[in-house]
Amino acid sequence: MSRVAKNPIVVPKGAEISIASDTISIKGPLGSLKQTLHPAVKIVQNDGQITFEAANDSREANAMSGTMRALVANMVNGVTKGFEKKLSLVGVGYRAQAQGDKLNLSLGFSHPVVHQMPAGVKCETPTQTEILIKGVNRQQVGQVAAEVRAYRSPEPYKGKGVRYVDEVVVIKETKKK
Repeated sequence: MSRVAKNPIVVPKGAEISIASDTISIKGPLGSLKQTLHPAVKIVQNDGQITFEAANDSREANAMSGTMRALVANMVNGVTKGFEKKLSLVGVGYRAQAQGDKLNLSLGFSHPVVHQMPAGVKCETPTQTEILIKGVNRQQVGQVAAEVRAYRSPEPYKGKGVRYVDEVVVIKETKKK
């Protein structure tokens, strides 16, 4: 059995879990999420804990039991605590401004870049060079952060661009004559 699937998920107070035949839905103080279940995984809910087991002895069922456990654990964390990604802008004149569900970026292009936030993801700009992306769906928050970073990813010579706060950019040395 998958080592990840062996760990049970403890459901915190304030989170409600309902398991149907092919979907699992979780409601919490920050929102609700749904996930379709894989047929090769059995889910057992008892005493505020959820455990995952492979339905058969196949390799796919073993792998999917750990995958489903990780997905549901992220859903539980998302609806109770939420997820956030921090981005920073490095470069002269690089600025960000959140306006409702849009993020206006000035990244050294001849035009401003406007990124539309999808439903369920919020964006804040504590300062002009910091972006905070929040949401309940971990995959969606990470995808939006990656899309914003892709507008101007950090270049290797001066390190200018949009980067994650914890990202380390290795600076190359320029050519010498």
